[in-house]
Amino acid sequence: MVIVQSYALAVFMCFITMLCWGSWANTQKLASKEWRFQLFYWDYSIGVLALALLLAFTMGSIGAEGRPFLADLSQAGSGALTSAFLGGVIFNLANILLVAAIDIAGMAVAFPVGIGLALVIGVVTNYIATPVGNPVVLFLGVALVAAAIVMDAIIYGKLPMQENKSIVKGLVISVIAGVAMGFFYRFVAASMAPDFANPQAGLLTPYTAVVIFSLGLFLSNIIFVTAIMFKPLAGEPVSPRDYFTKGSLRLHLIGILGGVIWSIGMSFSIIASGAAGFAISYGLGQGATMVAAFWGVFIWKEFVNAPKGTNKLIVGMFVFFIIGLGLIIYARVA
Repeated sequence: MVIVQSYALAVFMCFITMLCWGSWANTQKLASKEWRFQLFYWDYSIGVLALALLLAFTMGSIGAEGRPFLADLSQAGSGALTSAFLGGVIFNLANILLVAAIDIAGMAVAFPVGIGLALVIGVVTNYIATPVGNPVVLFLGVALVAAAIVMDAIIYGKLPMQENKSIVKGLVISVIAGVAMGFFYRFVAASMAPDFANPQAGLLTPYTAVVIFSLGLFLSNIIFVTAIMFKPLAGEPVSPRDYFTKGSLRLHLIGILGGVIWSIGMSFSIIASGAAGFAISYGLGQGATMVAAFWGVFIWKEFVNAPKGTNKLIVGMFVFFIIGLGLIIYARVA
């Protein structure tokens, strides 16, 4: 299988992860006027699983190092499979709440609060389990990202009342999503062998772990998405038959594209973790908050009606994010 040995290449892949994780929700925004997010999410989960399988049968099945995907799957222990699958279930719950928060509060709020909180929790839990990098530099970077999250919440609170009428619901859902999302990565990491080139028996290689994770995500939709179709967090209930009767090919493809984009990010993050360490790989990927905030502020104009002086806070938010991400990168070599 293809294995990344270079830290520089691993960082590059983590930046791709950051771009993918910060951009996939644009597909949901594109479809939201015609397509309820509960229906969009079915296509999204199909895209996640399809890309994971594609990489497993290509990059995960060639090369002299590691184990090919099918051989790795056949020897996997129940504990490793359960851990990766549970990671998918936990992520799915968190991500559904995040998508709901985007629907209610917008990308520029839901992503910095939800994913930013997930970054803080995820870096801490992954570093405790696998301490790679200078902890002082790493956690200083995380602290700056946390400060940017607070600044984003302050900006949101400055919107006129007609703009922030769902502020409490949007922020609460974002926080719950962030807490849950902060823990999913550790379950996937725990399912994998520490040495990708010479994987321990019973544990998984990165490509297999991502496939099992994606299965957990897809199958848990039966419970989570069905529940919010009948009892949505916002808006009217959605009929399951609408997925087949009201969705055009374009809408289905937009949802699948969103899943593919996110899955590229997840796969690259897991593959890069061998050279970068789980805490740094996850932390850099969750720099998606900055990317998503950029989309929300500059493309979707979600803060266009904010009062004067807000621009300074927006600039400060991005500065804190950039410096924080730089410190997270530097922590590996400090």
